[in-house]
Amino acid sequence: MGPLPPLRIEPLQGWHLPLLQDPSFLDLQPLLQLALLLQGPERLLRSLVARRALAPDVLLAYRDPQRPLGLIVSERLNRSGSCWQLLHLRSSEAVLAAPETGRMALESALVREAIQRSRNAASWIATSSSCDDARLALLRQQGFQPLRHETLWRWQPQPSGSHAGDQPGGLPQTLPADLQLQPLTRRTAGLMWHLEQAALPAQLRQLLDRRVEDLLDQSQGPSLMLVDASRQTAVAGARRLRPGSRGLPELELTLHPGWQHLLGAPLQLLLERSAAGCDQLIVRSDMGDSERSRWLQSLGMAPEGEEVVMARSVWRRHSPQPSAAVVRRLDAVLGQLQPRQRPLPTPLGR
Repeated sequence: MGPLPPLRIEPLQGWHLPLLQDPSFLDLQPLLQLALLLQGPERLLRSLVARRALAPDVLLAYRDPQRPLGLIVSERLNRSGSCWQLLHLRSSEAVLAAPETGRMALESALVREAIQRSRNAASWIATSSSCDDARLALLRQQGFQPLRHETLWRWQPQPSGSHAGDQPGGLPQTLPADLQLQPLTRRTAGLMWHLEQAALPAQLRQLLDRRVEDLLDQSQGPSLMLVDASRQTAVAGARRLRPGSRGLPELELTLHPGWQHLLGAPLQLLLERSAAGCDQLIVRSDMGDSERSRWLQSLGMAPEGEEVVMARSVWRRHSPQPSAAVVRRLDAVLGQLQPRQRPLPTPLGR
């Protein structure tokens, strides 16, 4: 048996789609079609203006062009392109049935190639289930470090009429005098951005490199926040995230570290209003806050799973540059040799 052909990794092309019929890839078909359709507009708009990514990037790995072995889907996470996110990393069933080392080698090559192709990226973000030991080991091998642990809660909000304030023990219709419920809009996005800056771990905040416009790009309505009217600062937020892979709406709950006393009716009102129109949804919350976890369970939420947010920096080697002193000396010498340069007048003595 001869040696295996070399592994090739290339961007997704139109002729690849009919070949991606492996069960591991079938659920990604709509996303892959969208990525292929918007490849051209995405490249054009990225070169003209800083804006939200239209479509993800897809790389395909194969030895035989007729049998794709795996793929990786990644996307710019901010407008500047300094931070990218790993969305999906899949191996074919043939690779999954082979020894674990084969899968690790294939997926590692895909991750390295995706990072190498993201020219302006300074950081990468990836999420993994806390129970997926193989994926966590792969990400650690590629330089990713765990920075945040989140609990995913499945919630079926009660109909709005069943928790009205006129019932005993029901949800109050009004907030304390110093708090206001405000929607996330272009005018109020700065308040939500400052809230996230205070609540996120410092290293994750730095690697995300998220600006106000990026926060708006990654959110959709209804996203709400509780604002301290006297200080004009957001103290809690429930941000509706853009549709993910779970098929359910997702809310990200953020609470300012100094406002834990809001666990109760004010925060419940925030969640109820943000979940308007949803029969059930996923609520994301920091796993490290045990008091908040107990309170979410008291609302009838059931833990759906735990995810680890991992990140890594990207360091690129630059060619050595000549020192400033050498450049100045060269400029002085070459400047005297320019033919169009007028000679300096020589002062005459007596």
